[in-house]
Amino acid sequence: MAKTYDLVIIGSGTAAQVAGARVRAAGWEVAVIDHRPFGGTCALRGCDPKKMLISGAEAIDAASRMRMHGVSGELRIDWHELIAFKRSFTDPVPHKQEQRYAAKGIDAFHGLAQFTGPDAIAVDGRQLNARHILIATGARPVPLGIPGEEHVATSDRFLELDTLPAHIAFVGGGYIAAEFSQLAARAGAHITVFQRAERMLPAFDPDLVDWLMEKFRELGIDVHTRSAVQRVEKVANGFLVHASIDGREQRVTADLVVHAAGRASDLNALDLTNGGVAVENGRLKLNEFLQSVSNPRVYAAGDAASSGPPLTPVSNHDGKVVAGNLLDGNRHKPDYRGVPSVAFTIPPIAAVGLSVAEARRRGLKFHVHSEKVSDWYTARRLNESVYGFKTLVDPDTGHILGAHLVGPHAEDVINLFGLAIRHGLTTEDIKTTMFAYPTGASDIGYMM
Repeated sequence: MAKTYDLVIIGSGTAAQVAGARVRAAGWEVAVIDHRPFGGTCALRGCDPKKMLISGAEAIDAASRMRMHGVSGELRIDWHELIAFKRSFTDPVPHKQEQRYAAKGIDAFHGLAQFTGPDAIAVDGRQLNARHILIATGARPVPLGIPGEEHVATSDRFLELDTLPAHIAFVGGGYIAAEFSQLAARAGAHITVFQRAERMLPAFDPDLVDWLMEKFRELGIDVHTRSAVQRVEKVANGFLVHASIDGREQRVTADLVVHAAGRASDLNALDLTNGGVAVENGRLKLNEFLQSVSNPRVYAAGDAASSGPPLTPVSNHDGKVVAGNLLDGNRHKPDYRGVPSVAFTIPPIAAVGLSVAEARRRGLKFHVHSEKVSDWYTARRLNESVYGFKTLVDPDTGHILGAHLVGPHAEDVINLFGLAIRHGLTTEDIKTTMFAYPTGASDIGYMM
């Protein structure tokens, strides 16, 4: 006989962990399902393992910048050992997650979840009935739609490489390409990036991206913008990437081709039609409470919801919102104000709030302060040539509308701007705050 749960969660990442724990603490019967190892994208295939690997690149970069400035000797990345360091974090995650679920009294199921009705899920030959269902399946790489797509590796595979290929090509120029290309280049690989847009990292301010590209050129990374990969061909010694670059046909050989062209909600295997869950343009149709408009039993969170930015803190936030709505009735709406975004290049680039283009589209009144400040102490002490910012401020209220940073400590300092935006702090509030000196945060008062 099928067991009935108060909540069945499809996916085991951040949103699932947060929502499951909260409703279980309220006495609900909860089940979680995943066809992949438990833990989700961030812990196993995304931000956490990626930054473990980037730690090696940061060490190489720091030594390189300080050479002839008191540091001597050569360092190199041992890729096999670096991957082992990453696995020291990721390998225990699935077992730990299952232990946590068990300790909370949450039933865990392994297998592909599929709707068999509006309140029923099939998994591994069993049926689970549910008063409520949470879709928290994360995201998957978007289809490239080109011949030879089957030869293109995912970022998941890149993170598991035991040996680093000599030549790697990236299809796409967003976060994955920017972060992984710098890492691989510092480990000795030759890198080619094919990006359709005018520049890499289109989610970030174009001026700051241009400053960051100095680092890509220093590393010898071949970045082809306004380029479209037309097909990937398997050849005797690897792969041949056929691309159109500014209208000219070009072929590039590679030992590995990596998908870096973006991700979309991972919904295809769920048989959503059976559950009466409406989808439009590949996205779930949700109301302002993260609830399905066609099946009120169903909610979504994180990348599966595609409601907020595709970031781990958003998944955490969505999980809390959904849990609150399940326990209290639909009273909670997600609030994505002041959510920072970071690409962990070296140096990192970060943004929060509005871009100049967005502020103009909204017809807002704002002042822009932008400088490249490689001569500031924060950059000079590290011998870092790339350091700059752009801030947008409402001249009438002093509220910060947007902040864009590139350079040392940008990944941390951006959180102060996020705090200011989310809680309505003004430039005066920031400037009259005393920060420890000398730190990256102590620069913030001069950026507005």
